[in-house]
Amino acid sequence: MIRIVLADDQSLLRAGLRSVLAAEDDLVVVGEASDGAQAARTAQALDADVVLMDIQMPGVDGIEGVRRIVARGARAKVLMLTMFDLDEYVYSALRAGVSGFLLKSAQPEQIVRAVRDVHDGALLFAQTVTKRLVEAYVRTPPSADGVPAALASLTERELDVVSGIARGLSNAEIGAELHLGAATVKAHVSNILAKLELRDRVQVVVLAYESGFATAR
Repeated sequence: MIRIVLADDQSLLRAGLRSVLAAEDDLVVVGEASDGAQAARTAQALDADVVLMDIQMPGVDGIEGVRRIVARGARAKVLMLTMFDLDEYVYSALRAGVSGFLLKSAQPEQIVRAVRDVHDGALLFAQTVTKRLVEAYVRTPPSADGVPAALASLTERELDVVSGIARGLSNAEIGAELHLGAATVKAHVSNILAKLELRDRVQVVVLAYESGFATAR
């Protein structure tokens, strides 16, 4: 069972999400919260797998809620709820440690699929979010040799995988592009996260763009 915490200041929205998720045999809502502080406490106390977190809430907002979840060492992955995929807080949420974005207008089947995907470690945000990273926030020029110091510990093959992750490709798509098996790509991703001391694929994307690597390849 995938254990879920719902965090939104609107009780009606939480009720709607609970109804959608309760219809699935592999999903269970174990707790609710009305702000980011309560969400962090609840996620840790109830050992949640996924937190569906509104990005804007009174008091402690969703971005600070993500920071607190990460700081507490909770294993929950956060799926951020937004009104628009180019929400002004998207980049801050990425840096805080969010694992994906979901529009509040999403259909029930999209919500269910998103929860499962984030739980399974899939990268979950629209190409428009990646474009925002490049056009609006990332100003770091590429290093002379195309490999910034932040990624110097990676092998050439691992850098190829980072490039694919930064472009939003799945493991299967990276494997097809590099002629590698799914298990091999998964192993490379695990090694990358360990070497760079990162929590998940989203943080790989942020580092790739912030360092200038993603725009250099």
